[in-house]
Amino acid sequence: MSQINYRTINIDVLDPESSVNFPMESLLPATLPAPGTSSDAAGVASEVRQLLRSGDAEGALRHALDTAPLAGDDRAKEVHLATVIEVLQGIRQGEMLRVLEGVCGGSGGSERADCLMKYLYKGMAAPAQGNGAQSPRRGISPQSTGFSQIQPRNVGEGGSGQQMSVLLNWHEKLVEVAGTGSIVRVMTDRRTV
Repeated sequence: MSQINYRTINIDVLDPESSVNFPMESLLPATLPAPGTSSDAAGVASEVRQLLRSGDAEGALRHALDTAPLAGDDRAKEVHLATVIEVLQGIRQGEMLRVLEGVCGGSGGSERADCLMKYLYKGMAAPAQGNGAQSPRRGISPQSTGFSQIQPRNVGEGGSGQQMSVLLNWHEKLVEVAGTGSIVRVMTDRRTV
């Protein structure tokens, strides 16, 4: 009788639920939109700004979420993220719930809610712009107490702190409207914004 080294057996081949037994490209939907470019995202941004100027915040948010560049290049995704954040910052806190119910209700509402949740998380993860966080100063050492006096300016006064506050407020309202299932779907979805 021969000796079998059980540590070398590939058990994924034996498991019918394993990713080895089905193609990974089947995980992405067949209806993935065509790749977008940064010029496409800039055109969408101007349309969204026009809707915002006309006072249709719900329509602006709906249009921004419906035209998300899921298969676009990185620059297009950055431009679209800035557009969505601009829309979110342009809506007053008292109108948030009404706008979310309008955007997330009806046909395609859950997909829009999931897309908005993706943008909220991406906005929270994005490095703050304009506060010096990307280029730390060299040559300045921390104090002997272990605490450093180096910090970005305007953190709570209109800098990235204000943007984070807006995103967290939207996250709270979106969870009220869409539920926690949206968070799980966003964390497991392979399509990124």
